[in-house]
Amino acid sequence: MTRFIFSIFTLLSFQSTIAQNLETKINMVASNWNYSKEATFEKFDNRETVLLNNGRITVKNHKFKNGIIEVDVLANGSRSFAGITFRKQNQNTEEVYMRLHKSNQVDAVQYTPIFNNESNWQLYKEYQALVSFKKIGWNNLRIEVKNKVADVFVNGKKILTINELKTNQDIGEIGLFALFSNRFSNFKITTTNLLEQKIVDNDISTNSSIINKWLVTKSKPYNEEKFNYNSLYSEDYVEIKTETSGLLPISKHIKRTSSGNFEQNKEEYVITHKNIYVDSDQIKLFSFDYSDKIIVYLNGSPIFKGNNAFRSKGLQYQGHIDINSNKLYLNLKKGNNTLHCIIIDKANGWGLIGKLD
Repeated sequence: MTRFIFSIFTLLSFQSTIAQNLETKINMVASNWNYSKEATFEKFDNRETVLLNNGRITVKNHKFKNGIIEVDVLANGSRSFAGITFRKQNQNTEEVYMRLHKSNQVDAVQYTPIFNNESNWQLYKEYQALVSFKKIGWNNLRIEVKNKVADVFVNGKKILTINELKTNQDIGEIGLFALFSNRFSNFKITTTNLLEQKIVDNDISTNSSIINKWLVTKSKPYNEEKFNYNSLYSEDYVEIKTETSGLLPISKHIKRTSSGNFEQNKEEYVITHKNIYVDSDQIKLFSFDYSDKIIVYLNGSPIFKGNNAFRSKGLQYQGHIDINSNKLYLNLKKGNNTLHCIIIDKANGWGLIGKLD
């Protein structure tokens, strides 16, 4: 009897595990989705499809943690972006998308976290891939999510591994994203059971030269003619830790006064502050990068001004950031010195990274 009960229990547990790992197809009908006027559900190519124009839609009553997400996207030669969003909470989500007009280019597929309704692809240049898309028919995008890691496949071929998803969210809504117009079909989800893994906030870098904490102000609209440079010392600041690399993804921690309009956003700024103490007069090398624009002050005096915005240096210029892109020799006086960076942003990634050698 004991063996019989144990066998029944084992069978039920096995069946439960199978049930939790079954593939679920989300039909492309309006009743399954949260959407507004950006989505049109219709038959096309003998399929149920959704035509999505400039927006995001999510599956009704469904939370995603770990598993496989896939969708077919109709080949499109026009400039367009088509992808999957997952673990969405409020205005933060993970996003992977195909740039169908960029076939055979190094940035044909990109990953970005969305922080406070703002895309941040400029800050994570390591998460993009070269892909050759089909010019006719349907391209399949598949993402396999395992706690903090995600593998990305296009038409059955693995093209990218995201080794650290950035939102620190382990569960949330799931859906689709399109910039300009794209047609989607055959959306499927397979949930998997993995051991619980607590998603920890940014770890402090072990590289002692990396600046791993900044004092940061709230966001304000930027007007160069009206900006008060005398306010550097009188602003209210909060301390924010960087990612392990030293990257400060500003939108993750500071909400813009308006957002979500890509290059149609108005410019906003924050001021970052770093105190540098030295026990004698000396020179230190400040290596840094930023997005979109920066003005650097040392002890209240301006020493650098730059523009690293998308397309600011040509149509193909992306504005990715790298900690060794800019170098300044800081002439430090004995005692406390103050480094202020005014970081001005419009869209595509608001960030700062720096180290002192």
